Amino acid sequence: MKLKIIQTVIVCLLAITSTQAQKYLVLLKDKTGTPFSTDKPEAFLSKRAVERRLKQRIAITQRDLPVNPAYVSQIRQTGAKIWFSSRWINGVLVEASAAQLAAIKALACYKGIEFNRSLANARLSAEKQTSDKFGTEALDYGASQNQILMLGVDKMHDQGFHGEGMLVGILDAGFQSSDKNTALNQVFTDKRVLSTFDFVKNEKSVYEDDSHGNNVFSIMASNRSGQLIGPAYGASYVLLRTEDAFTENRVEEANWLFGAEYADSAGVDIINSSLGYNEFDNPADNYTYADMNGRNTLAARAADWAAATGMVVVVSAGNEGNKPWKYIATPGDADSVLTVGAVASNRTLGTFSSIGPSSDGRVKPDVCAQGVSTVLSNPASTTVAGNGTSYSSPLIAGFVAGFWQAFPYLTALQVIDCIRKAGHLYTTPNAQFGYGIPTFEKAAEVARRDYPVTSVPVATLPTPVKVYPNPFSQTPVVLVPQRMVGQTVEVYLIDATGQVRWQNRPHLSSNQFPLLFSESLPSGLYFLKIADGLRVEVVKVIKQ
Repeated sequence: MKLKIIQTVIVCLLAITSTQAQKYLVLLKDKTGTPFSTDKPEAFLSKRAVERRLKQRIAITQRDLPVNPAYVSQIRQTGAKIWFSSRWINGVLVEASAAQLAAIKALACYKGIEFNRSLANARLSAEKQTSDKFGTEALDYGASQNQILMLGVDKMHDQGFHGEGMLVGILDAGFQSSDKNTALNQVFTDKRVLSTFDFVKNEKSVYEDDSHGNNVFSIMASNRSGQLIGPAYGASYVLLRTEDAFTENRVEEANWLFGAEYADSAGVDIINSSLGYNEFDNPADNYTYADMNGRNTLAARAADWAAATGMVVVVSAGNEGNKPWKYIATPGDADSVLTVGAVASNRTLGTFSSIGPSSDGRVKPDVCAQGVSTVLSNPASTTVAGNGTSYSSPLIAGFVAGFWQAFPYLTALQVIDCIRKAGHLYTTPNAQFGYGIPTFEKAAEVARRDYPVTSVPVATLPTPVKVYPNPFSQTPVVLVPQRMVGQTVEVYLIDATGQVRWQNRPHLSSNQFPLLFSESLPSGLYFLKIADGLRVEVVKVIKQ
């Protein structure tokens, strides 16, 4: 009798599962008929996002265009629930029953289903509370010093680079109580959290869920004097929840894609993602090491699409080094990202740190930072220690923010190149450390050697922009190429900390114009940036 009851229950459960709505990433055939145009990117990208592309000479393409709203409307009319749409993959995440999915497949705009299966069952999530699993060992005063000195971030800070003017997007599992974390007070007091969104629940708030994102955020942005100082405590942030900490489904890769697109649209400069995927709740979804080639997984493709927009994407390598899997997880296999392994305070490899190479033989991880006993501030505002590549990744992301602030004329790919070349093992990389541990001083040396500001690729035209006199003490004159005459251009004067000190939009009736600053400028180094929609010219100028 007991067996029969069990069998009956199983049959009932199977019947419920078969009729339950599930989530699918529906791919669309094209963007024909879309009301959006690459000529008018302000309709779907922020001004900051457009400027990031202009600065790096990155074209706005069909891939950047939003999904055709007419197609979305057709899908909605089937009764399926629309969660999010993706510009880059040209798809829509839907929650649909079998009948609704069949109706979607009958639409003329339908192309296919990503992975040819559901990404996860739709469910009402009972968000359970969990204790901080990353350690609660109270630390002594100044315990964050080692993780800062290891990367030479102290030298970066000494030169005035704390991330000011940079925008960092964090994709994570939730930022529990970050808005109340005393180590992060200054970020919120200054209103430098510019935006938040939860792609798991489809809502704006991110502060009541998992603590992992809070810990990551605190490593990067804390400013608690004498206890915990983050490498980018002066930066601004966008906080995005893409991960459901209590499940592992491929829908979280789709959420990662949506989060990266959100970050792009918001004008984010740097993405930090302390997330990785290789095994899922449904074993049929598991990846193999062969899939870690930068092309097969949705997360890796999304990460490379994000990098192609001019963002620096920093991801954790994974914590599988002492497990049977042992290799990096996706999106750490993507070729255009900085994948970060973990070392201890004595610079030895963390035993858990996932190793490379990627399955197609590329060096991974790229670099390493302290991920053993990394200092952070937990949701209770207690300074504690935690282990994981989740915690070495934000150290590198914060390092990138300050470094890019110091060298604002670099492209995202040039920044990554400098960080890799700054690794202590750059000439002899290996599967454990990648290119090794970088330092700010070494990265700065590489930037000055390989990418001097006077030879920035955007300034290689026959008649480049010139400023006369340079150095200047009174009003200087700017000489521009003939192609700019008759156009309205964007002009910015950026100081050595990355702050825009002056900007204007003059219409050029001749090939020269004066720089009529609206304020008195202190002596020092500046970068003059002129964008005309096709190219960006960057010139180093000195105020005497």
